[in-house]
Amino acid sequence: MAFEEAWDAMRALTSTRTAEAPDEFWLLEHPAIYTLGLNGDPRHLLADTELPVIRTDRGGQITWHGPGQLVIYTLIDLNRRGIGIRRLVSGLETAVIGLLKTYGIAANALDHAPGVYVEGGKIASVGLRVRRGCSYHGLSLNVNPDLRHFSRINPCGQVGLAMTSLERLGIVTTVDEVGTPLAAALMKSLGYAPDDLIA
Repeated sequence: MAFEEAWDAMRALTSTRTAEAPDEFWLLEHPAIYTLGLNGDPRHLLADTELPVIRTDRGGQITWHGPGQLVIYTLIDLNRRGIGIRRLVSGLETAVIGLLKTYGIAANALDHAPGVYVEGGKIASVGLRVRRGCSYHGLSLNVNPDLRHFSRINPCGQVGLAMTSLERLGIVTTVDEVGTPLAAALMKSLGYAPDDLIA
C-alpha cells in the first residue's frame, strides 16, 4: 500500500472513530518514499532523489519508507487506554527491543532520541501524531531494505546517524515473518488482551 493511501486512511479513521471503536494496528510495507515530519527541516534531505518527498503531520524529521521495511501504524484511543504519548513511545521501543532479543540482538532506547538502537546504528524509528486523544502513525523496523536510501538524508534529523537492519545483523527473514511476532510483542508491551484490537 502506498504511504499516501495509508496516511489518508489513518486520518479518516481518527476523524470518525467513536468511543467504542476498537484500536487497530496496521502492518504495512510501502513503495519507496521519503517523508518529513510536520516541522521537519528539508535541509536534512542531502541529495537530489527521484523518489517522492512529502511532508506529513507526524512528529519527527525526515525518514525513508520502502520495500524491506516493516511499518506498524498504531491507531489507539489513548484516553480510553489510559496512556500518554511517552508511554506509547516506550511501548513501541520495548516491543522492538523484545523482538530483537529473540534473535540474540542486544538493543536499547535513548532518552534524547526516540527509536531503537543496536551496535552499528539505528534499526527502528518512531513518529506519531495525536488528534482527538487518539494516536496514528507509529514505528518502522528495518528488516532487509536497501540501506543506501538512508545515505541521502540525515535520518530523523541526526547528522551522521548510521542506519542498520536485521539483514545487516545477520538475520535472514522477511517483513511478513517479522510482522506477527512484533505485533504480539507490541500488544504485550501496551497491555492488550488478544481481542482488544484489530491487527
